[in-house]
Amino acid sequence: MKDTAGKHPLKVCILSPHPLVLAEFSRVLSPPVFQALTTHLDSMLVPELRRLSLPQAPVYVVDACGSQRLTASLIANVRKRSPSARLLIVSEKFNSVESYDLLRLGAKGLLTYAEAREQLPRALPPVAAGGFWIPRALLSAFVDSVLESTRGRRLEMGSAGELSQREQEVLDALLGSLVNKEIGSRLNISERTVKFHVSNILSKFGVRRRADLILLCYQNRESPVSV
Repeated sequence: MKDTAGKHPLKVCILSPHPLVLAEFSRVLSPPVFQALTTHLDSMLVPELRRLSLPQAPVYVVDACGSQRLTASLIANVRKRSPSARLLIVSEKFNSVESYDLLRLGAKGLLTYAEAREQLPRALPPVAAGGFWIPRALLSAFVDSVLESTRGRRLEMGSAGELSQREQEVLDALLGSLVNKEIGSRLNISERTVKFHVSNILSKFGVRRRADLILLCYQNRESPVSV
């Protein structure tokens, strides 16, 4: 972990009904890098999760230990109270259907309990910055499903800073699932120039990969969840 002298710790709110999970995650998210805030979920009833008072934080770690509906209610509560907050979900395991549902609900990171013990401190900073911490194969499969379901319809990207006209054109082509050669041909520019613009776009939106950008676009397009 890098030296954080002079930097504020990253505030992280951990939500779980299990005291041992809260204690373990608090242990791995220690000062001075992190400031862990724990919220014990006394009730796992949907109405109670909707009304639960939550501390403010830029990123939340949500223990998805109940049903999908319960987890969705908790996520909806977080998003309603802190619309700009990032969400990282932990669970015993994830199948494809559950993972896709969580990504649709706005999750930026997915970790099993076993993975979280090692990866949570590394995953949270990029998630808090707007990036993603999702297994590559899962992300690719989900993005493919997004592109297939939106074929013929344009995905809109919310603003994350000013894009030049050329960058906007490259972004539109990226969201149309074109590769660099096809983008260059469409815009009458070289592949090298396309790569330059793509790198700038990824940097402006705070993501590392094209798949991350497409997922970010998809999540920004979706309406806030309601359950």
